[in-house]
Amino acid sequence: MGLLVEGVWNTDWYDTKSTGGRFVRNSAAFRNWVTPDGSPGPSGEGGFKAEAGRYHLIVSYACPWAHRTMILRKLKGLEDKISLNAVEPLMLENGWTFAEPDPVTGAETAWQVYVKADPVYTGRATVPILWDTKTKTIVSNESAEILRMFNSAFNGLEGVNAALDVTPSAQLAEIDAVNTRVYDTVNNGVYKAGFATAQDAYEEAVTKLFETLEWLEERLDRQRYLIGDAITEADWRLFTTLLRFDPVYVGHFKCNIRRIADYPNLFNYLKELYQHPGIAETCDFETIKAHYYGSHDTINPTGIIPVGPALDLTAPHDRGRLQAAA
Repeated sequence: MGLLVEGVWNTDWYDTKSTGGRFVRNSAAFRNWVTPDGSPGPSGEGGFKAEAGRYHLIVSYACPWAHRTMILRKLKGLEDKISLNAVEPLMLENGWTFAEPDPVTGAETAWQVYVKADPVYTGRATVPILWDTKTKTIVSNESAEILRMFNSAFNGLEGVNAALDVTPSAQLAEIDAVNTRVYDTVNNGVYKAGFATAQDAYEEAVTKLFETLEWLEERLDRQRYLIGDAITEADWRLFTTLLRFDPVYVGHFKCNIRRIADYPNLFNYLKELYQHPGIAETCDFETIKAHYYGSHDTINPTGIIPVGPALDLTAPHDRGRLQAAA
């Protein structure tokens, strides 16, 4: 994985000795916002106006955090407004790397993008990265906030799907509440289990993970989506973890109490979201499996990539039995 220390790249893995074997995720460092008029957002500095062709999104098709931003970019019709480039599947001694220098930043690695934004940056060089071509800096590397920007900041531009709102104000409090639990115990919970280096830390994480999966299974028995009868941000934030669960997290991260395929509501819900127009083309199972099984030699030292599971997300689902918004 590696990290930067005052602009110098180091190949250090996560330090779990100081946290009792527990994986602790670092907070995002760049927290600026793109807004319709360039005024400051909830955090960071202003000056980042929503303009077509100004911003560049760097992602990994393997990363669930980056994947969620790709989904909103697709659904909002921002593909011709915000350019996109993806790193290679493997994350080795140089972290995330490009097959060829990134055409916008000229960087060969993600960490070089961070140094271009801050020559003395200290921290992980994660994706997604939202880059501003005008000021030559990183706007944000916080996927949750990039989602909110994509949802509304660019609505005034021609061709953007302004009618789509995945965080309607009337439901925002409930969306935030669901997101908080799902982030801690599911999105990040699989990493807490997979990167744990102590038995008690692993069991603590995996227990909370499956408690929340049971809670979600029951919730989805009563309603079609997490927040009622329409897809919201909460659904897409959960989707990218569910998509990777059976192919990766069950085996690689030892989240093997049950598969998502063993939960009737969650599995049919996963199939419905996967079959939503435009979503399947953002999903790359070969890259996902190659990344996880090939990048974490402390977990999978042989680098062998499993052949399975046989998982057909294109098969019919039963979510139509529950009311959906017109």
